[in-house]
Amino acid sequence: MAIVEVKVPQLSESIAEATMLTWKKKVGEAVAVDEILIEIETDKVVLEVPAPSAGVITEILQGDGATVTAEQLIAKIDSEAVAGAAAPAAAPAAAAPVAAAPAAAANKGDVAMPAAAKILAENNLSAANVAGSGKDGRVTKGDALSAIKAGASIPTGAPKAALPQVAAPAVKEDLSGRPEQRVPMTRLRARVAERLLQSQSTNAILTTFNEVNMAPVMALRKKFQDDFTKEHGVKLGFMSFFVKAAVHALKKYPVLNASVDGNDIVYHGYFDIGIAVGSPRGLVVPILRNADQMSFADIEKKIAEFGKKAADGKLGLEEMTGGTFSISNGGTFGSMMSTPIINPPQSAILGVHATKDRAVVENGQVVVRPMNYFAMSYDHRIIDGREAVLGLVAMKDALEDPSRLLFDL
Repeated sequence: MAIVEVKVPQLSESIAEATMLTWKKKVGEAVAVDEILIEIETDKVVLEVPAPSAGVITEILQGDGATVTAEQLIAKIDSEAVAGAAAPAAAPAAAAPVAAAPAAAANKGDVAMPAAAKILAENNLSAANVAGSGKDGRVTKGDALSAIKAGASIPTGAPKAALPQVAAPAVKEDLSGRPEQRVPMTRLRARVAERLLQSQSTNAILTTFNEVNMAPVMALRKKFQDDFTKEHGVKLGFMSFFVKAAVHALKKYPVLNASVDGNDIVYHGYFDIGIAVGSPRGLVVPILRNADQMSFADIEKKIAEFGKKAADGKLGLEEMTGGTFSISNGGTFGSMMSTPIINPPQSAILGVHATKDRAVVENGQVVVRPMNYFAMSYDHRIIDGREAVLGLVAMKDALEDPSRLLFDL
């Protein structure tokens, strides 16, 4: 017997512990080298743990839901064993209590993958009632979305698989149609909550608004869309215009790109723009490094890459660290107006919203234009109203006359 240890990957210096998600293999099953055994969630990213060697899993030391630290031993593989020959080892008593429910569900083939589990929970669905097309009958994100479209529902009092269980109260007639379930926050959600509260309590947040006529950008986009797609293999979206306009304004008013460190103001000589992206795990903000040096195509390709990675839970820690300014596009979901919260340690954030045809006055005449309300929240400790308002106006001017971006006006 040649035992190979499976350990938790090295975590970031700022991350002390992580949570085990769902084991993809069971004791006694064969694995191939580099095959993903389990995913581990930190408060920033989801890390994959590959098999360090081919062989058979002889022991799982930490079950689903367990809290682990860097380099902690979580399983053992016999690199010389053959599947079916190894005797399954008993699950450790120290494994987290929540591991029992998902483990039992795994034997029934009704376990939901992390993204699917969140979707099911939000729609009051049970993985037990959804046909899984994934490995070993696991419910995938696609399965969950199909079930919602088909109008599936969760039976009264039935627990959702792959999620922490709660004891159901005594069945009463007036509660029969009102089930509840308590679900712990994911590490990412808890971290986001912590940072938002930190931002509200440490920054002097003020928001300034303006309206932007998107007609020039829409016309330019329509004119060059086909050629742009053929040349670069990606569609020309609005976000690249927003990023370009933001960088244009940050160059004019550097304090918008600065941050506070104690009693010092740190002015950044680079432009790393965070793009808020929704994911099955919650809000994430990957960073466009050196956005001032990126072309429209570079920006669109990187944003598309971020979107796919966010949906798959594959964003790396280095892709979400840092940032000097952020953009949040609530318009994707139909938002008309919002007051975005600053992402520490940054000092400002731009909120973009839905573009709608609205009646506006031009040269004394009422006309219809595709208008978008922009909102920029800023830290009033270091940014005065003048710089904030003029910075937002600079973004507005750049979008209403995109040629300004060419001549840096």
